[in-house]
Amino acid sequence: MPSPSDLPTASEFSFRKIAVQAFGPSLLFGVGEGAILPIIPLTARDLGASVPIAALIVGLISLGSLLNNIPASLITIRWGERWAIVAAGIWSAMGMALCLWTSDLRLFSIGCLMVGMSQAVYYLARQSYMAEAVPIAYRARAMSTLGGVMRIGMFIGPFLAAAGVHAYGLDAAYAIGIVAAIAAAAIGARLPDLKAAPLPAGQVAPASVTTLSTLRDHRRVFLTLGIGVVLVAAVRASRQAVIPLWAEHLALAPALASLIYGLSGGIDMLVFYPAGKVMDHKGRRWVAVPSMLIMGTALILMPFTHGFTTLLIAALAIGFGNGIGSGMIMTLGADHSPSHGRAHFLGVWRLLSDIGSSFGPALLSFLAGSLSLAAGIATTGGIALLAAGALAYWIPHQDRT
Repeated sequence: MPSPSDLPTASEFSFRKIAVQAFGPSLLFGVGEGAILPIIPLTARDLGASVPIAALIVGLISLGSLLNNIPASLITIRWGERWAIVAAGIWSAMGMALCLWTSDLRLFSIGCLMVGMSQAVYYLARQSYMAEAVPIAYRARAMSTLGGVMRIGMFIGPFLAAAGVHAYGLDAAYAIGIVAAIAAAAIGARLPDLKAAPLPAGQVAPASVTTLSTLRDHRRVFLTLGIGVVLVAAVRASRQAVIPLWAEHLALAPALASLIYGLSGGIDMLVFYPAGKVMDHKGRRWVAVPSMLIMGTALILMPFTHGFTTLLIAALAIGFGNGIGSGMIMTLGADHSPSHGRAHFLGVWRLLSDIGSSFGPALLSFLAGSLSLAAGIATTGGIALLAAGALAYWIPHQDRT
């Protein structure tokens, strides 16, 4: 098992050597989640749930991730990144299997919660592994690619599920998800374990790290750049609802709304690697700030769109802005995480991200209900601009090597 000293230097490193083991599980996790997410509310309805309850059950996936971020750090520390990834794949498959085989709505809800719990473990373990295994000169490209291949999987998954559901019914989507999760675990099992390098002669081992000590020792980062992470996550989570809701407001046909959403997602997937390269060579600010500025401007202008073409332009801008920010939160987390106690730090970092992901859509829903959908979308755009300012101010000037 290699130690960090055994890992390649920047001049020796090649993505080709780790591509399958490092990025394959992300692609497959994305396929599995993408396959089941559109089907969960339909299954819930078939099991007798009302529309609000079905929406709540979908939200259990995000809740499971939110609640499990800190336990995920403990699991990763106890078992190591490789076995944490394997465990996440198996736990996700078990949750999907419970969704597939139960006819009880409560058990179905537990299955969805299990899928969300596995997300937290997997996301943290893969980020922690890449932060250790990849030289810092390639870090942003590695994190951007992790986020990018996950999005590709999320894009592919619904199409595979659609074909399976057409041929065999709703159960086929869960079968696809189970196969993808198990395959992700199998590929993840091939990752080499990482061991801490031995301490230099005469150096004393650092004190034991806990979540509380991590919060105390890194409180300045969490209360500054961490706020920016919350804002970024809020905007990203809200954008997924904004496009279809505004398309419906404009009375566009569902097929046109789906086309706009798909094209926006396509742009999102195409730009992640070049953006990572810019972050590695020029610095994190060069991508993080423009990402939020572009999304914020597009969201603020979206309520002024009046048809297919103008909405498509705004949606493409949102997709581009979100795409260049792929892996941004993971990269910043890895940059600021200590080598000793990294998993604890990243667990808190992911918790901040998940808080933002829960807060954004909730605020959008509240404003759309109390004021108007246009006000909710414009406010989301304002949050994006606020995030751009926070990132510009708090990302260190010397953030690369």
